[in-house]
Amino acid sequence: MKESATDSGVVGTPERRRSIAREPITLVVLAVIAGGIWLFAEVADEVVEGESHRVDRRILLAMRDPADPGDLWGPKWLEEAGRDFTALGGGGVLLGVTAATIGGLWLAGRWRSSAVVLVAVVGGLLLSLVLKQSFDRPRPDLVPHGSYVGTQSFPSGHAMLSAVTYLTLGLLVSRVVGRRRLRTYILAIAVVVTLLVGVSRVYLGVHWPTDVLAGWAAGAVWALLCWVLAGGLQSRRHPG
Repeated sequence: MKESATDSGVVGTPERRRSIAREPITLVVLAVIAGGIWLFAEVADEVVEGESHRVDRRILLAMRDPADPGDLWGPKWLEEAGRDFTALGGGGVLLGVTAATIGGLWLAGRWRSSAVVLVAVVGGLLLSLVLKQSFDRPRPDLVPHGSYVGTQSFPSGHAMLSAVTYLTLGLLVSRVVGRRRLRTYILAIAVVVTLLVGVSRVYLGVHWPTDVLAGWAAGAVWALLCWVLAGGLQSRRHPG
């Protein structure tokens, strides 16, 4: 009598069970990726057609004193906090976080994960620069900038690269954490940091809201694609 796959214990191996459990999650992730691409395309179309300017202007000015657009809404400590939050998406901070993470993964023997982080961040940076050059949108000129800027406005590089970096790290760390509550906490922290960086860019007047929204969408899509890549590499290492 021919032995079935179930009787032979193949289906029951831990690696196979984890693979089966990941399949619905992968489908959800692919759906989110498709939604993120659609959102970016819709926002980009609105920007190119000039249909987003009225809403962008309204939101940007809502964060300023109507009598003095140079005066940010809220107390001085909130303005300082905005600069602190925006620094979390700055090139120096993201470079340091990325280098420290890659070094730690390499020392732990997780070479594939370190390669995924490198590809995610460097690829995200190059994609951000290409998109900025392609759309060539000027920075907001309604209010004084609360932070130095030197590139085009769309999409927001801070929003996009913080999404790429923090979401990629959060997703990779959540892979090796057993407890669901802890995984949720790690991913929530990554999302909150990404949101704070993006909002701070609008608050400081260096980006239109649609720049940030597009940056979030593009960054999340890229991070999730790298997460799928990491899953594929892990499956090849531990085939079911």
